[in-house]
Amino acid sequence: MKSWRPIIIENSFVPKFLSYFAPIDISGITLGFVVFIRGRADERLRRHETIHFQQYLETLFIGFLIIYLYDYIYNLILFKDGGVAYRMIRAEVEAYDNDVDINYLENRVRYEWLRK
Repeated sequence: MKSWRPIIIENSFVPKFLSYFAPIDISGITLGFVVFIRGRADERLRRHETIHFQQYLETLFIGFLIIYLYDYIYNLILFKDGGVAYRMIRAEVEAYDNDVDINYLENRVRYEWLRK
């Protein structure tokens, strides 16, 4: 099954701006149907952000934001480190674990990331 793809905007100021407020240096961020990339996007970054886009679709957009924020706050309380809390968000675990697999988006099991 062919999956939908987000709109990708390269050389965007959005990731740089949001990095001032985040525990990490953001190179790309998916906000709804649009992916904002700090510079030029390589295939790994495109795949990582497209995984997030698919997660947005699965949770009807607002659900993604709620789950993402919940996971971050829960992990921050648990690990007491913003970088670790970010990396342990379920959405990020799926994206980081699979962004190097060129076939992942074609073989991806919908909603699997929510079962962890």
